[in-house]
Amino acid sequence: MRVYPFIPVPARAGVHGFENPAAEYTQLGLSLDELLVQHPSATYIGLAQGESMQGVGIFDGDVLIVDRHVTAQQGDVIVATLNGEFVCKIYDKTRKLLLSSNEQQQAVEVKDYDDFRIEGVVTRSVRLHTHCSILVSQLCMP
Repeated sequence: MRVYPFIPVPARAGVHGFENPAAEYTQLGLSLDELLVQHPSATYIGLAQGESMQGVGIFDGDVLIVDRHVTAQQGDVIVATLNGEFVCKIYDKTRKLLLSSNEQQQAVEVKDYDDFRIEGVVTRSVRLHTHCSILVSQLCMP
């Protein structure tokens, strides 16, 4: 497990004149594993495809951290298989619906005869701002 330096100063998105925070920071150890993964033996990584979950901040190409240890609750974002197809949707447990955050897409009702299985709860998503060839080669099917 690699530990990365952590600067406990928030980075502003806008360009403002301010002192260099690195001049006075105390370096703390921060592991991306510890930050992103709560249950290592029950966690896997996937890639988001499409635009149906943009309303909850998941965009095409984002890395999904999916935890199988977590029990899906009402309103959780889940990865599931529905009749052989992987989907990433908002889980409406009460009404047995899979919802997109994109209002243009209709909800999908999970019927008793459907082959439906929750594969895990999306606990984190990571946006890549540059191309990551290692990730693409590991996660994408040809």
